[in-house]
Amino acid sequence: MRTIPHWIDGRREGPEGSAVAQVYDPADGIVQAEVALADASVVDRAVTGAAAAFESWSDCALSARTRVMFAFRDLLARHADDLAAMVSSEHGKVVSDAAGEVARALDVVEFACGIPHLLKGAFSDQVSTGIDTLTVHRAVGVCAGITPFNFPVMVPAWMHPIAIACGNSFILKPSERDPSVSIMVAELYQQAGLPDGVFSVVNGDKVAVDAICDHPGIDAVSFVGSTPIARYVHQRASGSGKRVQALGGAKNHAVVLPDADLDFAADQISAAGFGSAGQRCMALSAVVAVGDCADELVDRLEKRARSIVVGPGAAPGSDMGPLVSAAARTRVCSAIDAGVAAGATLRVDGRGLAVPGHDDGFFVGPTLFDDVTTEMRVYAEEVFGPVLVVLRAPDLESAIALINANPYGNGTAVFTDSGAAAREFARRIRVGMVGVNVPIPVPMAYHSFGGWKDSLFGDHHVHGTEGVAFYTRSQAITSRWPASSAAERRGAAPMSFPTAD
Repeated sequence: MRTIPHWIDGRREGPEGSAVAQVYDPADGIVQAEVALADASVVDRAVTGAAAAFESWSDCALSARTRVMFAFRDLLARHADDLAAMVSSEHGKVVSDAAGEVARALDVVEFACGIPHLLKGAFSDQVSTGIDTLTVHRAVGVCAGITPFNFPVMVPAWMHPIAIACGNSFILKPSERDPSVSIMVAELYQQAGLPDGVFSVVNGDKVAVDAICDHPGIDAVSFVGSTPIARYVHQRASGSGKRVQALGGAKNHAVVLPDADLDFAADQISAAGFGSAGQRCMALSAVVAVGDCADELVDRLEKRARSIVVGPGAAPGSDMGPLVSAAARTRVCSAIDAGVAAGATLRVDGRGLAVPGHDDGFFVGPTLFDDVTTEMRVYAEEVFGPVLVVLRAPDLESAIALINANPYGNGTAVFTDSGAAAREFARRIRVGMVGVNVPIPVPMAYHSFGGWKDSLFGDHHVHGTEGVAFYTRSQAITSRWPASSAAERRGAAPMSFPTAD
């Protein structure tokens, strides 16, 4: 049995003496590896190494840090196919989809290569007589990232390249469901010349999460996952004095107006709803059909759902792979059952899908519901599977009100040929990321990713300039250099509060 260790101080550690979890091949439902699970002592060893590494890494010249990031970028690009294949084997997504997340991870690394420009401070000359003020950006210290299974390369890369380029050390706690790529990323960092201890990987479950939240040696925590856990991590880590950004769940809506190209909209929505088996925080899971376009739109969505080829992620021709686990399959099928019981119209049923030669795989086919209302569980909950629900609204105002009433605020999209309608939608919608005829509006790395409402806990989004702000602290330095001779110096310092004069 293959074992997946931790990565601490530049070397593999475990799983000897550690608890382990099973890592599955989702297409076949078989165990392909075991992963070590960290307890508090393992996290403490990682923090000790990261703290020691931080002292020297934060003192490195910006040019030296940048050279490491450029080398890491080249290695990541060179091994992109290996990383994509590894993601597909443990997550289940098709290889082309996995390659897409590696490409988006590269975008963030490239952004981090140019970080010296964003770390420039500010200087004011002669703010008072003989006094100057300088503002600089200091690294925070030891940072940690707790990341989900659905993007095991891309989501951690929203965090660690920026944190490390800013001068911090970083401890990654990836999902125990697909942890192998994180060890490979650690090895690539080492090959790029990153000093040992600056990047560590501790695999684990809630025990490791709690240890990260509680450890006094960790200064900042980044999290991406479900809303209940995001709220928990934010409260627990903040309670121990840490800086925290915690991105939660989503219920992403696509509004389709009557003037939209319905074929285009149906294609884009189907890809965004069923790609990666719906296991994306930016997946479209709810469609709001406005006015008299609903029937035609649903017919087109049904046709496209039925045309999707479901199979193993590594198989040529597969459009959509399995879910990540048997538990995920059970949860998604339960949501479909609930939708049927609530009276929604089931246009396409993905339950009981048979994939020849993969009888034990964790497959659920594309599922489409019509006539859904906001009270139904299949709408109210984040299903996180290949389930698309259609609601109906009489006009754009009603559609906006429906979305704004939802507790989530991660991403949304509008399909229309009207610039005025698109502008109205973007201005009035209470959602962090908005697409206009773009179904998955994930910003490029030089912008920031993050939602509103129950989709974000904390003040900062990830990557982009907000990522730099999260992983640095501003420091203002006010200086005066008195004249060398006593005769040229002023008299005694006043006891009153200093003013600029």
